[in-house]
Amino acid sequence: MDEQALLGLNPNADADFRQRALAYFEQLKISQDAWQVCAEALAQSIYSDDHIKFFCFQVLEHQIKFKYSELTEVQQQLIRETLVTWLQAQMLNPQPEKTFIRNKAAQVFALLFVTEYLTKWPKFFFDILSVVDLNPRGVDMYLRILMAVDAELVDRDVVHTSEATRRNTLLKDTMREQCIPSLVESWYQILQNYQYNNSELTCQCLEVVGAYVSWIDLSLIANERFINMLLGHMSVEVLREEACDCLFEIVNKGMDPTDKTKLVESLCQVLQSAGLFSIDQEDDVDFLARFSKLVNGMGQALIASWTKLIKNGDMKSAQDTLQAIEAKVALMLQLLIHEDDDISSNIIGFCYDYLHILKQLSALSDQQKANVEAIMLAVMKKLTYDEEYNFENEGEDEAMFVEYRKQLKLLLDRLAQVSPELLLASVRRVFNTTLQNWQTTRFMEVEVAIRLLYMLAEALPVSHGAHFSGDVTKATALQDMMRTLVTSGVSAYQHTSVTLEFFETVVRYEKFFAVEPQHIPAVLMAFLDHRGLRHTSPKVRSRTAYLFSRFVKSLNKQMNPFIEDVLNRIQDLLELSPPENGYQALLSSDDQLFIYETAGVLIVNSEYSAERKQVLMRNLLTPLMEKFKVLLEKLMMAQDEDRQMALADCLNHAVGFASRTSKAFSNKQTVKQCGCSEVYLDCLQTFLPALSCPLQKEVLRSGVRTFLHRMIICLEEEVLPFIPSASEHMLKDCEAKDLQEFIPLINQITAKFKTQVSPFLQQMFMPLLHAIFEVLLLPAEENDQSAALEKQMLRRSYFAFLQTVTGSGMSEVIANQGAENVERVLFTVIQGAVDYPDPIAQKTCFIILSKLVELWGGEDGPVGFADFVYKHIVPACFLAPLKQTFDLADAQTVLALSECAVTLKTIHLKRGPECIQYLQQEYLPSLQVAPEIIQEFCQALQQPDAKVFKNYLKVFFQRAKP
Repeated sequence: MDEQALLGLNPNADADFRQRALAYFEQLKISQDAWQVCAEALAQSIYSDDHIKFFCFQVLEHQIKFKYSELTEVQQQLIRETLVTWLQAQMLNPQPEKTFIRNKAAQVFALLFVTEYLTKWPKFFFDILSVVDLNPRGVDMYLRILMAVDAELVDRDVVHTSEATRRNTLLKDTMREQCIPSLVESWYQILQNYQYNNSELTCQCLEVVGAYVSWIDLSLIANERFINMLLGHMSVEVLREEACDCLFEIVNKGMDPTDKTKLVESLCQVLQSAGLFSIDQEDDVDFLARFSKLVNGMGQALIASWTKLIKNGDMKSAQDTLQAIEAKVALMLQLLIHEDDDISSNIIGFCYDYLHILKQLSALSDQQKANVEAIMLAVMKKLTYDEEYNFENEGEDEAMFVEYRKQLKLLLDRLAQVSPELLLASVRRVFNTTLQNWQTTRFMEVEVAIRLLYMLAEALPVSHGAHFSGDVTKATALQDMMRTLVTSGVSAYQHTSVTLEFFETVVRYEKFFAVEPQHIPAVLMAFLDHRGLRHTSPKVRSRTAYLFSRFVKSLNKQMNPFIEDVLNRIQDLLELSPPENGYQALLSSDDQLFIYETAGVLIVNSEYSAERKQVLMRNLLTPLMEKFKVLLEKLMMAQDEDRQMALADCLNHAVGFASRTSKAFSNKQTVKQCGCSEVYLDCLQTFLPALSCPLQKEVLRSGVRTFLHRMIICLEEEVLPFIPSASEHMLKDCEAKDLQEFIPLINQITAKFKTQVSPFLQQMFMPLLHAIFEVLLLPAEENDQSAALEKQMLRRSYFAFLQTVTGSGMSEVIANQGAENVERVLFTVIQGAVDYPDPIAQKTCFIILSKLVELWGGEDGPVGFADFVYKHIVPACFLAPLKQTFDLADAQTVLALSECAVTLKTIHLKRGPECIQYLQQEYLPSLQVAPEIIQEFCQALQQPDAKVFKNYLKVFFQRAKP
């Protein structure tokens, strides 16, 4: 071997050596006989370096995985012998191999097993067992090989091909017949031999049993001698976690419902008599987490049995099983309420399914009602934050608690289905007790009380948030709690979690304020002062900005009395933050977007006259325009790039804010009706000069482009005079991405204003196309994926533009570009349909072609177009689908083929018998299509139902392709 290259295998080697080692590995993988050198190195223990040993196993792994069939019988025998020799050496070596080498060796053994067990090596396991016997190091390798074999055969995370799945099924069937009973016997011997003196091997063996239980005959394991041994392990501290998991797998195994109930019950009796049900005596949380998972498995197994028995009509056994389930509820509750969330989380499945049973029963016993109440109290207690929760810097623990809370929410929803009255009464009791003394109660209890009220909205669902009408008891209870919430003063509680929960709940139950509007001013003040938008925590300020905008929108006309007051109070929050470093604004620019939108909504939805609305809107937008002009001048002068970027961002925010205010307008309240057109036209005039700024083009153009999109919707034709100069600026020295983002703007204008913009489109059509072609023709490096993708996206945008123009009835825009240009455009569409393997673009090209045929393909069409149809469009309909890259199994490609069929149908519609004659006598014979197929094709094309021809065309090309 190349000793120099091997030095690079060391993780501490420098980059050059590592590079050389990688290259050497690739070289050995291709080489015919390099694996033999590696096999020899392993068999004779030539190298002591761990990384080289690992490397040798990797080379062997590659050989077995990809090139095994190329080896001779003798060579295959050599690989088997190498592995067995290596295994024998393991028991004599003074030191065991590192774990990562043992695991890799086990993987190689497993690969060889999968390849050879059915043919060359049926005694695979017996040979290994005869080598290892009960030697601890040998047993370690044997167990690792078993786990690797299980991973190969049944790993749920690996997606196998159907061929591999068939092979794996055959392997498992053969193992069940030939060796599984012997393997199970070996596990029993290992467990018996090592359970008191080698906990590591015992745990490994228990893991193997747990893994194999899912696919071998359960009676081999679920029998007295095995179960008794496992139960014995439940009392041994170092073994009990693995024993728990093993028992869980046994309980999880599918079997007859009555037998399952018996099995679970016998396990439970022994576990209970061993004192394992006394949770409060146990302080090992890791074990309890596993035990909780086991109890959860037993509970869910019994519930599955109950469901099957009910389905089968076996009411006697179902009743017995239900009693067995009920007997576990006390234990389930102990685990659910446990202070460790992992332990509690592991039992939630059982709890959830138990409630599902209760939901199906016609009446609940007193004990069952008590169980429901106990689960409810447990959920309420467990929803509570603990002291350690870090609200300012949420990490992994906090994320896990948030996930756990989501599980508890599902339980609460299920409780509501079982007994809505009980849930409502319990929440009301907790809520009222807590809010009466909120000043002296800990934050987590106040938060959870409000949180429960918030959660009731989803647990007791109604349509369109109508919580305060309909069912009187429920409406009254919710109304009382909401009144308490907004009048108790709890919004002033000094903890962010309580503050946020207050605002979230107020917004969730916004319909309350339609019933009791007298509370609106107090809640508005909470939003606007130090409790909300001016809170000391940026997190609270940010969330409140969003919630405030939702609150104002939902109240609509009820906001009328407060509009001017609110606008005055938010004045300072609307200020554009200067681009100076170190300036700390109360709200981020993203948060300010919500405040601008809220201001817009307040003005537009008010009952003021159009004149008053215009004044207020001008007051809102003029500071932005003035600031914009000043900042644009500063940007033009700025030398330093960081300074330029900061200014450009600031300019972009100004445009974004103005844009956001326009979201308040609707079909009922248009810009014109509100008298605000002039203000927005002034904004347009202010912002458009930014397009000609040579600095930070991408940022500025993107902002102005978005504003133009909004104005096309809001100002309608009043925006048209600004479009030509804006387009001219945006087409100057632009790149693929600029064009790609500019084209949707032109498409929007074309589709909306159609013939109104025809003169403008005719004028800018060729300049736009030249800009596109120029970018598409730029040479790109061969491996530059992002440049290739940008070009592909631009090509799609170009075709989408042509589709919009032709689809909006404006084909004259193309027709008036002069014969040479028209021809060039048509050829790009033919090229798009045939040459580029991009089904999305191809589909668009065929849509364009069929539209042009429809418009120009008749007798009165442009001179020479009929010729073009036969020379280029018809061939395109055949050449595109015949390409190897046109994959008829791909959904997008099938859509492209569908449009191709429409194109051919349209040609036939427009040209009639002449088209059939051309296909029959000239074109199809030139493709060497058999006469009977030509006949069949032309008949399908003449069918009145287009769907028939679409289906036929797919079959036609499937047959035509090799």
